[in-house]
Amino acid sequence: MAIVAGTGAEKVTEFLLKIPLRLRNKVEEITLDMAGSMNNIAKKCFPKAVLVTDRFHVQKLALEAVQELRIKHRWEAIDAENDAIEKARNQKKGYAPEVLENGDTMKQLLARSRYVLYKNQKDWTPNQNNRAELLFKHYPDIQAAYQLSQQLNWIFEHTKEKIYGYTRLAQWHEKVAQSGFKSFNTISRTILNHYTTILNYFDNRSTNASAESFNAKIKAFRTQFRGVKNVEFFLYRLTKIYA
Repeated sequence: MAIVAGTGAEKVTEFLLKIPLRLRNKVEEITLDMAGSMNNIAKKCFPKAVLVTDRFHVQKLALEAVQELRIKHRWEAIDAENDAIEKARNQKKGYAPEVLENGDTMKQLLARSRYVLYKNQKDWTPNQNNRAELLFKHYPDIQAAYQLSQQLNWIFEHTKEKIYGYTRLAQWHEKVAQSGFKSFNTISRTILNHYTTILNYFDNRSTNASAESFNAKIKAFRTQFRGVKNVEFFLYRLTKIYA
């Protein structure tokens, strides 16, 4: 096993090109993110491989767009509360924030909805379901954005053939255009720029999920020690724990 320091295209390419071409030509498919450097490395080093954009990187963009909208409203709620406090102080009155049916203030509702919006509705707990109902009642634009993100997830989750993937993504693009959400329009353009490799997912439904999960475990393990000084011993510990 060998480890290449960093993700610089030139360094990684130089290392991979040391592998005989006959072996590199045996690579049939590569899943990757939408970084241009990774795309260039894959094309140059594995010329016969089909490139597949990992679905989870696409879905992550949609989830982040929903969170961006939630955060925007949260800052607005904080400003509104500060204004109300200052107004009450100037009028020499006490201030009591509005408390919703579930016990949250508006500011708390927006803060505590973070994980709700990452999950599929069927996975919500009763408390999360109640919180989502209140959130969507007061912020219908967040509900619309959440639905768009879940519709994109549904396409990747339930589509088995490329032709249907193409059609369903086209329909999703149309819904995004009608929604008027700037962030989702950016995602839509990103998908269009990577359409070929995204559609390749529907051939074999390949993802980097296992590799990404392992990478997350390594990062968490490294964080426990606040960095790594002895790389060899660190790798030894990893093999003992995860191999």
